Amino acid sequence: MIQIDFLSEIINQQKIALEKKDVGMMRERLVTLPVTEKFAVIISGIRRCGKSTLLHQLLVETYPEALYINFDDPRLYDFELSDFTKIDRFIIDTNNTKVLMFDEIQIIAGWERYVRQKLDEGFRVYVTGSNASLLSRELGTSLTGRHLTNELFPFSYSEFCKFKEYIKDEVSLREYMLYGGFPEYLKKSYEEILAALLDDILIRDIAIRYNIRDTMGLKRLAIFLLSNIGNLTSANKLREPSGINSTTTILEYLSHLENSYLISLVPLFSYSLKKQAINPKKIYAIDTGLVSTNVSKIKEDLGHKLENVVYNSLRYQYREIYYHKGTAECDFVIVEKGTVQQAIQVCLSVDSDNRKREFAGLIDAMKTYNLEKGTIVTLSQEDVFTLEEGFTIEIVPGFKFLR
Repeated sequence: MIQIDFLSEIINQQKIALEKKDVGMMRERLVTLPVTEKFAVIISGIRRCGKSTLLHQLLVETYPEALYINFDDPRLYDFELSDFTKIDRFIIDTNNTKVLMFDEIQIIAGWERYVRQKLDEGFRVYVTGSNASLLSRELGTSLTGRHLTNELFPFSYSEFCKFKEYIKDEVSLREYMLYGGFPEYLKKSYEEILAALLDDILIRDIAIRYNIRDTMGLKRLAIFLLSNIGNLTSANKLREPSGINSTTTILEYLSHLENSYLISLVPLFSYSLKKQAINPKKIYAIDTGLVSTNVSKIKEDLGHKLENVVYNSLRYQYREIYYHKGTAECDFVIVEKGTVQQAIQVCLSVDSDNRKREFAGLIDAMKTYNLEKGTIVTLSQEDVFTLEEGFTIEIVPGFKFLR
């Protein structure tokens, strides 16, 4: 429980701090946020990717009268569900706004009931959160059918080039693969920023929230996964490197790591859900800069980093991404409305040594899913091959392919 005068002081101080803050580079996501009174707009994403800044930009550009509260403030750790009535008092007593912006609201148990109430009263509500599981669980109760979810990620390659004032070429792509897209890190270049971010995710977002005592096992697991981006893995194979004997515990930890947005586990495509579940999954990280600063051995592994940034670019655009494995393996297949629409292979360069292998995986996917065209993303090569079977393979440089 929190006193009304203390809450008012915190809200006012947060507003002053926000007004002093640089609004930053306008995010691409800003123009796609819906404007509606009937649905809560949910902005979900990893810590430090710019969710608060996005709300700030929305406030400055569109809703200067909005009420903004960041619940990830130590002074609000005692905030309870009953304290939302004090926010109502504050709204009436001060600016009487009809737009509410709540940062990291998932910390407060039962928040979705208050948001539903405000929607029913005609308010526009914007909410951010750093945990996909907690948000989805609550959205599936009181806010069923009353929310629109938007994911925010670290800077895309296009945003990175805009932020750094670079042209899109091999040089900027290499730098993006090394440094990634976390805004604060790109501004200050202190590796400690991303080291601290990883600790915050593992301890605050996972260990404390889910009462995990084996924090060292959790960290070993996370570091191993970040060390193996682009590789296949399964819970059984993770027992030895993580030092965790229970497969059930590993599966639980993997779920937490995915829900915190730190990693993604991409399944094999199959029309059988059972086959998807039992086959190994491919590992990708939310950001290659986070990998570079926390895993020394992978700093120069450009092949897997290119594959990772291609995955992240695809994730910005598509909901269903899988890998293919038949007589050969293809890195990505994109599924829309139950049908495979694209097949994509990734390698640094295509040469006489690897051409047969790279083409084989792509052609196998094209044959399997009746696709006439396939794509190979490289670091800088550009070419088109028309094969005897009638297939077309387009080789595209990463700096032209990435969003």
